[in-house]
Amino acid sequence: MAKKTQAPKDETKSEEIKNVVRRHAEEEFAEELAALVEEDEGYKPSNWKLSPKSVKLFILGGKTPKGKEISPKYFGPERLIELAIGSLATDRALLLYGMPGTGKSWLSENLAAAISGKSTLLIQATAGTDEAALRYGWNYAKLIAEGQTLDAIVESPTMRGMREGSLVRIEELTRAAGDVQDALITILSEKTLPIPELTTEVQAQKGFNIIATANDRDRGVNELSKALERRFAFVVLPAPNSLEEEVKIVASRVEKLGRALEAPPVATAMEEIQRVVTIFRELRAGATLDGKTQLKKPSSILSPGEAISVVNNGVAMAGYFGDGVLRATDLAPGIVGAVVKEESDRPIWKEYTETIVKGRWPDMHKALKDVE
Repeated sequence: MAKKTQAPKDETKSEEIKNVVRRHAEEEFAEELAALVEEDEGYKPSNWKLSPKSVKLFILGGKTPKGKEISPKYFGPERLIELAIGSLATDRALLLYGMPGTGKSWLSENLAAAISGKSTLLIQATAGTDEAALRYGWNYAKLIAEGQTLDAIVESPTMRGMREGSLVRIEELTRAAGDVQDALITILSEKTLPIPELTTEVQAQKGFNIIATANDRDRGVNELSKALERRFAFVVLPAPNSLEEEVKIVASRVEKLGRALEAPPVATAMEEIQRVVTIFRELRAGATLDGKTQLKKPSSILSPGEAISVVNNGVAMAGYFGDGVLRATDLAPGIVGAVVKEESDRPIWKEYTETIVKGRWPDMHKALKDVE
């Protein structure tokens, strides 16, 4: 009887990566990163996989000297990206700040992938986050059996990043309580993590730094202390300057999401994406794009991230339940759900649909009325 042959370990791992719902940036763009590493002749700070110029090329897109196409990961001011990368090459941590949905987490992940080769040293801050999530915890079974030893310590992503000389990502830092945030002060200023129970410490290896994200729009936000603020370089990510730029961002992210989820092919009409983005930009600004009509603003944020979700959901509706063409009827439920978050938003939304949408796009108006 013939023996079963097993697939080589690296092939099995490759198949597993291909089948995950969402791949990490270093997996999604592995070919681009490999090409950049191969062609990179710039100066690399200690433990960086790429030089700052190559990191910038990876983020903003373009072509390598040998003609390899690098897809853009972020659409926005070039100078902001240079400031972000430059700060990570110094001893100051980086805080990406801005309204929700401006791509802070996406930029953070791709910066970590390009600089450290991995983006998985991640802490998601919440109201329930404690100091152990930022510093270290204990394996209580080993603690009882052996007492306080190095082997009983459960390393946080911060501790691992310090040992390895890698970037650590902290999402929504201002969600954590102030005293928990301040656990970072010694780490960022002294580049050490004290372990007082064992009278020892972990010293950060070169290449270690922190990328945090924060916004001031959500409920439950805690301001950073002045001492912690001084240890971060703030880079504010603005909402897209123009309709065209925001449409490009939404279309790009929807295309990537659809490919990752292996959704049915849909003719993603740019005009439909433009209509969603137009609605969100006008309500966000409190005025029509031409500035001729003032509008009331709803409570919802209506960021580019919300537009991506609405269009992505519409693509799924068109692919699974429609004829494969994105239409107003596929987008309407998501638009209403994104705008009307509270009961007070309903009259604002009704006024906008009757005074603006009805005369501008009759088919969209009908689709929205059918949802309501």
